[in-house]
Amino acid sequence: MSEAPKAPAPPVAATLDLAPWPQVDFAAFGEVSVKPLSRIQKLVGSFLSRNWVMIPHVTHQDEADIGAMEIARKALSASSGVKITPLAYLVKAAVAALQAHPQFNASIDGSGKNLVFKQYFHIGIAVDTPGGLLVPVIRDADKKSLVEIAEEIAEVSQTARTKGLSLDRMSGGCFSISSLGSIGGTGFTPIINAPEVAIMGVTKAQLKPVNVDGQLAWQNTLPLSLSYDHRVINGADAARFCRSFAQALSQPPAAGNGGA
Repeated sequence: MSEAPKAPAPPVAATLDLAPWPQVDFAAFGEVSVKPLSRIQKLVGSFLSRNWVMIPHVTHQDEADIGAMEIARKALSASSGVKITPLAYLVKAAVAALQAHPQFNASIDGSGKNLVFKQYFHIGIAVDTPGGLLVPVIRDADKKSLVEIAEEIAEVSQTARTKGLSLDRMSGGCFSISSLGSIGGTGFTPIINAPEVAIMGVTKAQLKPVNVDGQLAWQNTLPLSLSYDHRVINGADAARFCRSFAQALSQPPAAGNGGA
């Protein structure tokens, strides 16, 4: 009597066989000083390392015409008496792009077998603090005006830099924005904030020559750098998302329509 066929062995989980970190006596080569990493740096560093290693990152580069946005932003700042930064418009653009492309407003669950689509729009914003990088979350950004978002960004950024933030204020994000526009740069690869599946990085806007109906014109151009999880999103998805994001910036919401 022949034996029953054996069941196939379960798949072996992939493991990372990383080389040990080099142990170097730097003082042997010259004078040094030592400064311990802050608690935030160590915590955030562990998350970033996990996210970079575990998520197959791809970064898509694009540009947005923000000429109309800048005019609207300055007018809204003057009329509302509130300092409206470009970041408030970026948050609104993220909401518009997420609504048009739901796969970006999703997360792979803890089992790795299901994709969870969110029906809410909570946007994380990276804040540079003396102790390290923090990412507070602007909740229900789809239901808030530009003025409300700008006021919340100012409040939470100040709190992050002076007092720190509770875990609750940094939890539940759907999508994150990392803006280096006030500093400079032309593009970078932001690391996805798991369990989110994408993050938008922006750098400094610049005037660029463009062809408008055969005539040379200068366009206020904002570089966009979208990093995405290639397990969930493909390149065509990313290109379409960036186009939606750029379109939302080029056609900013009017006051009374999510604006003021």
